[in-house]
Amino acid sequence: MNTHYMQSLDWMILAIYFIILLAIGVWASTKRKKEGSLFLAEHSLRWHHIGFSMWGTNVGPSMLIASASAGFTTGIVSGNYAWYAFVFIALLAFVFAPRYLGAKVHTLPEFMGLRFGQSTRNILAWYTIATIIISWLALTLFAGGILIRQVFDIPMWMSALVLLIISAFFTMLGGLKAVAYTNVYQMILLIVVSLILVIVGLDRVGGVSALVAKVPADYWVMFKPNTDEAFPWLPIILGYPVMGIWFWCTDQSMVQPVLAAKDLREGQLGTNFTGWLKILDVALYILPGIICFALFPTLENPDEAYLTMVENLFPVGMVGLVFAVLTACLVSTIGSALNALSTVFTMDVYVKNFKPGAPQWEINMVGRLVTLIGAALAIVLTIAIDAIKGLNLFNVFQSVLGFIAPPMAAVFVLGIFWKRTTTRAANFALTVGTIFCLTVGILYLWPPEWLQFPWPHFMLLSFELFVILVASMVVISLTDKDKTVYEIPAPVHENQSRLAIGLWIALAVVMIGLYIYFN
Repeated sequence: MNTHYMQSLDWMILAIYFIILLAIGVWASTKRKKEGSLFLAEHSLRWHHIGFSMWGTNVGPSMLIASASAGFTTGIVSGNYAWYAFVFIALLAFVFAPRYLGAKVHTLPEFMGLRFGQSTRNILAWYTIATIIISWLALTLFAGGILIRQVFDIPMWMSALVLLIISAFFTMLGGLKAVAYTNVYQMILLIVVSLILVIVGLDRVGGVSALVAKVPADYWVMFKPNTDEAFPWLPIILGYPVMGIWFWCTDQSMVQPVLAAKDLREGQLGTNFTGWLKILDVALYILPGIICFALFPTLENPDEAYLTMVENLFPVGMVGLVFAVLTACLVSTIGSALNALSTVFTMDVYVKNFKPGAPQWEINMVGRLVTLIGAALAIVLTIAIDAIKGLNLFNVFQSVLGFIAPPMAAVFVLGIFWKRTTTRAANFALTVGTIFCLTVGILYLWPPEWLQFPWPHFMLLSFELFVILVASMVVISLTDKDKTVYEIPAPVHENQSRLAIGLWIALAVVMIGLYIYFN
């Protein structure tokens, strides 16, 4: 898609979107107390802020385009990554969140510092900073930059710079509160536009029954046999939990809205709302790809499924709105990542190690400075990634993230569920374990000639690495002579509402029903 698809009305709608977005960001920043913290929105976030923020952080334009592409080629099976997530979002709501809120922490490295001591907190802080810069910022910018470069015909560095200026503006002006308030507006816009695309597409195909008749029968099955190369059911069942725990329960960018919850009740209702929103992923992102297959079965590049639908089904004006939505996805993800980055560096590195008694104005100033430095680093990395030709780098990096998950998942699971886990075991998993997992990942992606053998599916490999790390941590903990026990504050149980529990049970019933229906 190029700029000639954007007519005057499209440009005007895009401009209106940005004006409203900036107005909401400025308004949200005025709601923040003058000397209040930028990082946790003064613990004021309600359930809808939390739900939309977590979902918005999760939804990037690359996910929209990749989901439609997967729908075009394989049907709804990739929806497992969205629907299976409810189990791990529930784990966050009832196991992890009460402990995080009970400990009154700003960051997850800070929480692990309470559990294992300062050495673990330091390792985890730098680990988190590296993953935010590489996976959240550089990769999101790279994916979004490709999209913006295609549409507006501007170089990668310029598109990355534009996106970062908008995102950094909210993060520096109003912190998490501004990011959360703008996320609500952007995600509602995303739902409305995606829903219109699906309705128009279904109308063009001739309705649901006509769509079912025009695509292969196995497009509507959630569990493929183990012989399926892309989505075998066993690796998904075993491997996704490793990535699910890491992503939904231990990743700073994802969990920060919950840390900023007004209380546990709002946190549990907010995560529940995220679970309901994840159901929409299949209907709003994967279904357009299936409709595209029914309408344009000769399309050569499945990655163009989403934009093909937009070009062919939407009138002038709506195209501008779609690009407003794609930009919204980017700003939402990048804004959350920048806020998480500045929080971890400021609280876990600067305040803890250099200036323990720093006043709030100084903490906020350092946070803003880190946002700028993080943004600059992300641009450099984005340009570097773009300069490497001949690789589908986005897919490569996504696979590598599957090998980052096992150490974090192992440390948090054992740290919370097994009191005898020692600091040495946790630090071993975070250092040696990470090097081991990334080495296996590199050998998996680029196997040398002497290592040519049938590898297991990367999800199964992720599960096997997790099991090896857990076993190693158990052995180290049992043989460790240093039995220092750090006392984590008790989980908070006040404000745990019956409504939240009831809604979670309802969500579980609906999800099980959906899985039964689509098998």
